[in-house]
Amino acid sequence: MYLKTTLPNGLRIVTEQLAHVHSASIGIWADVGSSAERAEQRGISHLIEHMLFKGTTRRSTREIAETMDGVGAQMNAFTDKEQTCYYARVIDTHVELAIDVLADMYQHPLFQPDDLGREQSVVLEEIKMYDDSPDEMIHDLFIQTMWEGSKLGAPTIGYAETVGAQGPDELRSYMHQRYAPNTTLVAVAGNVSHERVVSLVREHFAEFAGGVIPPEADVPALKPAQVVRTKDSEQAYLCLGTRGLPMGDERKYVLAVLDTILGGGMSSRLFQEIREKRGLVYSVYSFQQSYRGAGLFGVYAGTSPAKAPECVKVIREQLDEMAANGPTDGELTRSKEHLKGSLTLSLESSSGRMIRLGRDELAIGHRIDPQEIMERIDAVQRDEVTALARELFVPEQLGLCVLGPVDAEGMRFDSQAAVA
Repeated sequence: MYLKTTLPNGLRIVTEQLAHVHSASIGIWADVGSSAERAEQRGISHLIEHMLFKGTTRRSTREIAETMDGVGAQMNAFTDKEQTCYYARVIDTHVELAIDVLADMYQHPLFQPDDLGREQSVVLEEIKMYDDSPDEMIHDLFIQTMWEGSKLGAPTIGYAETVGAQGPDELRSYMHQRYAPNTTLVAVAGNVSHERVVSLVREHFAEFAGGVIPPEADVPALKPAQVVRTKDSEQAYLCLGTRGLPMGDERKYVLAVLDTILGGGMSSRLFQEIREKRGLVYSVYSFQQSYRGAGLFGVYAGTSPAKAPECVKVIREQLDEMAANGPTDGELTRSKEHLKGSLTLSLESSSGRMIRLGRDELAIGHRIDPQEIMERIDAVQRDEVTALARELFVPEQLGLCVLGPVDAEGMRFDSQAAVA
């Protein structure tokens, strides 16, 4: 059962009752992420996410941890390019405690200078750890390249110099400008009643007031390019791709089928052709990055430096083949069943349901019923997949990013490669 209530102050509450479980997942969502930041603020949304765990006017950092650990709760947070979510998963008898703690953190953070200094050091270590993970770095390099100069293209985690420049006053000012009832959503999924959740949220957000201008969707221009960044590593990591679809595009179900056929599993074209048939890689897959105003579609692979040019060649051949001839009937059927099976498995978790509730509400204003999703997947036709492949896989709109000990000239395909 899905229900929605908007409080008089503008705060939205969405719930999905799951009577067959003994848990509940609670998410406090802020409709703001790294795409709302100015250049000198890069990473401030993510830094605030960290700092909300560092004590409130009612609880110390240790008390927050001990309170939630004491009931076996799982609590965490994440910052994306367009949202930030603070969440907890608890047994259903502790829903009130979880809402109390999350609401306290969300409304009354201390931002003590000593705590901020320590947490900035933690984030800087996180940036270093990230820099040592080339399979993650390549995805950010791809999005920065394809959307060069845009807010969506900038890394969510920020840069060492911008993270280190933020003081307590900057964090308070940013929250004041971005966190308000009209940009806050409480999403709860599990063994809960909507009326009870509304009552608890109304109580614990009784003093939450004001309003802010919601962030505008960034609609970056596509700037396909070829970038080769040298890095001392055993493998070469690459992303090759083009534009995708924004969240609100009704063809997202067609793209999901296309994505699955190309690189969504062990039977996908890319896996079979590049790994099973040629042995070029251990890992290869396609992916989508969809936001309110834009999207990207890409293929990732990790391979030995000497095999990187051949790997790129085969990926391009597979994209060209899909655009020219489309999928087979068997591929279409398998991809649909794969998508429906993955959706069904994700719905087994109250956390998965809560995250789906939050993302749907903030992106399009309502939950998309799982049954509707399955029906839309089943309705996808072969000619729709072929038409979308032809629209997206235009050679002039393909971008390539490579990270590793490779020669830039050897990776070049149509336009001049850039070496960083």
